[in-house]
Amino acid sequence: MSKNQNAFIKKQKAELKRRKQKEKLEKKLARKEQPKSGDLEDMMAYVDEFGNISETPPEPEPPKKERPKNQYFNNKQQSKN
Repeated sequence: MSKNQNAFIKKQKAELKRRKQKEKLEKKLARKEQPKSGDLEDMMAYVDEFGNISETPPEPEPPKKERPKNQYFNNKQQSKN
């Protein structure tokens, strides 16, 4: 390569580097201008019983009435006594 070609390539690389830095700075400023919504409520996601992801919380299920375990067995023993 001749001396002129080296100088030309050097100028091209420098120009490319300047252009990339300028684009990077513009992108950085654009990101800063956008409003941030880092609230916990915005980031929250819920999963229903089928495994689907949704933004709304699931409806609470009504409480179930619990029967004592072995109710049939306990009644049988009491009737024998």
